[in-house]
Amino acid sequence: MRIRISGGRIIDPGRIDTVGDVVVEDGRIRSVGPTDAQEADRVVDARNCLVVPGLIDIHVHLREPGHEYKETIASGAAAAVSGGFAAVCAMPNTSPVNDNAQVTRFIRDRARAAGLARVYPVASITRGLKGEQLSEFAELKAAGAVAFSDDGRPVVGSRMMRRAMEYARGFDMPIVSHCEELDLVADGVMNEGVVATRLGLAGIPNAAESIMVMRDIALAELTGARLHIAHVSCAESIAAIRAAKDRGVPVTAETAPHYFTLTEEAVADYDTHAKMNPPLRTEADRQAVRQALADGTLDAIATDHAPHSILEKDVAFDQAANGIIGLETALPLSLQLVADEVLPLTDLIAKLTVAPARILGLPCGLIPGEAADIT
Repeated sequence: MRIRISGGRIIDPGRIDTVGDVVVEDGRIRSVGPTDAQEADRVVDARNCLVVPGLIDIHVHLREPGHEYKETIASGAAAAVSGGFAAVCAMPNTSPVNDNAQVTRFIRDRARAAGLARVYPVASITRGLKGEQLSEFAELKAAGAVAFSDDGRPVVGSRMMRRAMEYARGFDMPIVSHCEELDLVADGVMNEGVVATRLGLAGIPNAAESIMVMRDIALAELTGARLHIAHVSCAESIAAIRAAKDRGVPVTAETAPHYFTLTEEAVADYDTHAKMNPPLRTEADRQAVRQALADGTLDAIATDHAPHSILEKDVAFDQAANGIIGLETALPLSLQLVADEVLPLTDLIAKLTVAPARILGLPCGLIPGEAADIT
């Protein structure tokens, strides 16, 4: 079947920015460029629309296997395509944990059966996310894992994280780090500061994130491993990442739309829907995140999509689960960065497409002969 997407503004960052047509045949891109009058089985009128590579979210929690009452791979993939995402990377904190090839293959098979967004599994750094033994990196890579992470919790032991980076480097795979110093978090449930004091809630200081960011940067510098830092939320972490990049450390970083859109004030009425980890920070941190997106310190935008059931949110704030959904809202929230003149449109599209693809080594782009993943 031949489909012609006609008359749209075609943007493939670093490759093309023009008005024209994209012709797709049997699921692959046939041509990209000036308006093409060739016959097609279907013509999609894209005038006054953008035509870009399929968006990629490198940080989602699809909950299957084990927590299907929150979300399934099929429902998560449906949310992804609804929000414009052609591919997502599923974090390993499922039950059982994605620390073996069987679970990795299960995730891929479920995604294939759903027939919606592509789902790339991210395998755990340590078995059971316990931080005690490394997972079988070779087996997991062979099964289809695209990165290693214990996301949802940090790798507490520095020696363990060093070993993980050394092994990951040997397999040319990135480590995705959830940076959280648990002793500083303690019983904190929101950002430490005036709002937490007013609400009578235990706070989490910025240092709980930035200390671990600095540690993992030091380990990446030591080992030469590719380090990707997840869900960056505060100014101190950004400063450390910026300095590391200036030194040539192989580090990349992402933030999520809630960190450049919301602040700690969103929880002022004990709104558990605004409870997440890392927590929403101050207005100064929000502005630092926006500036870091603008200057390239933050490479990508990822949602950290983390659905929960209403039973886990409709409780007292300190008992509520951390997490917010994001697949269906990320694109409009991100486009606000263009409206606010924080980012040019092409830079924003890059942070949602080619940049995340480059970080994890995924295919992306409006390239003749390649899969027609188009948003």
